[in-house]
Amino acid sequence: MTTEKDPMGSAIADFHKTGKAARLRVFSPMFDEDEIPVKTLFRTLDEMPAIEREALEVASGSILDAGAGAGCHSLALQAMEKNVTAIDISPLAVAAMQERGVHDVREQDFFAMQGQFDTILMLMNGIGIVGTLSRLPAFFMQVDRLLSPGGQLLCDSSDICYIFEDEDGIIDLTGVEGYYGELTYQMQYRNIKGEAFPWLFIDPETLREHAAAHGFHCDILMRGPHYDYLARLTRNSQ
Repeated sequence: MTTEKDPMGSAIADFHKTGKAARLRVFSPMFDEDEIPVKTLFRTLDEMPAIEREALEVASGSILDAGAGAGCHSLALQAMEKNVTAIDISPLAVAAMQERGVHDVREQDFFAMQGQFDTILMLMNGIGIVGTLSRLPAFFMQVDRLLSPGGQLLCDSSDICYIFEDEDGIIDLTGVEGYYGELTYQMQYRNIKGEAFPWLFIDPETLREHAAAHGFHCDILMRGPHYDYLARLTRNSQ
């Protein structure tokens, strides 16, 4: 990723250097314009939601923090004396993590990553990088390559069916083409506008079905207050 097309990395770099950042704007055809509070990317363990804290507690062995961003989860894991490798495709985010004290940081695409890990950690809906359900087979093949025997994938996501809920509390998916959790996003920070990209929100039952089809067992470890959840995936043979 080039810095000219890296709005999130630029926001992370600014906040890391100055303690403040401009608006990190988020656009999607399905929603009004939104924004990501950049400060939340630098949150401490105490500031993290319960689902994230649980995932960090459960993470064990050699840990891959995929899509690590500003490194808040990796730093929390290091403080817990756990062994973590952080990866991100943004060179600006990688530089910020290095300066913040993350020991093992790599500028790396998850789908091109090599090595073996006891835990793959994908938080803040990190599984969203899959983009669409049609890419799940490639995703599970890569997870299978990266996981050590007895390893686990920990990921959180949300069932965004609530978006389609009417005044009577009925969820109506009439007219929705494809899977309702397949979205398209684009980000902008100052005058830096990134490329549009697909992003997946997957409900727990759909995740279970696709995991089983590719040889994985899916346990829901925790459910949050707003259709969010934490899942642990392990190979069926374990």
